[in-house]
Amino acid sequence: MSSIEALAPGWLAALAGTVGLFAGSFLNVVIHRLPRGESVVAPRSRCPACGRMIRAWENIPVLSFLALRGRCAGCGASISWRYPVVEILTAVLFGAIAWRYGAAAETPLYCALAAALVAAAAIDFDHRIIPDEISLGGLAVALVVVPLLAWRSGDPLADAFARSAAGALLGGGALWLVGFVHARVSVAMKRRFEHWPGADEAPPRPRSLDYWIWFPGVGFGDVKLLAMIGAVLGPLGVFETILVASLAGLAFGLVWAAAVRRLDSPFGFAPAIACGALLVVLMPFPLI
Repeated sequence: MSSIEALAPGWLAALAGTVGLFAGSFLNVVIHRLPRGESVVAPRSRCPACGRMIRAWENIPVLSFLALRGRCAGCGASISWRYPVVEILTAVLFGAIAWRYGAAAETPLYCALAAALVAAAAIDFDHRIIPDEISLGGLAVALVVVPLLAWRSGDPLADAFARSAAGALLGGGALWLVGFVHARVSVAMKRRFEHWPGADEAPPRPRSLDYWIWFPGVGFGDVKLLAMIGAVLGPLGVFETILVASLAGLAFGLVWAAAVRRLDSPFGFAPAIACGALLVVLMPFPLI
């Protein structure tokens, strides 16, 4: 028995939560830089307001924010509350996953999934995009790692890969089908949406790639994100994620409409998908 396996559940959750704090600090870098096409590893973090390099002691998760009272040590500009919120959220998720699964091989896998979902949800909320580095990169990793973990647990490798691939196809395919059918019905009803099609542009034709991947209301990034989730959680996990995400999306939509005072204002769907997948991971019994 390894030293990690010997830890009591509470201590293991605390250790995972501590790792989650630092993972959340890195996710803040990802959330800020990735949509801008910047490297997430270099240069060192700087204040967005004055460009001053952030020193090591100013970059300790949560504690530095409290010590600095939410302001840059150089220019005094306000630091967004999102930074400690992301750090705390990631720590809670890592701790909860460790508590739920213990020292099993699924624990680091689901922690990695949680980190990817936090980053995707925050970026989609801000920019209404989901970077391929998260969705397609995560899908590629999952299609390798998930079958290998199942194989180490005694499942035939071919069956494990087929299950992961089926989850990816079902996840991406189900959401793609919803978007595709909605687009075709919208065209038939001559409905128009913000950004779809563009000003003075005709709806895409079947010979155009946009006909197959450009939909109103459903971003293709959501399709790829759910494919990644399916590769990790499998076909049943996809159905459960969609069920919870639909309810979460309805709740988010109502709150968003009340906040902006418009019923037709678009919003990113990744936060709802993330909530669905994370609930599926953390629930101690199947939802369906």
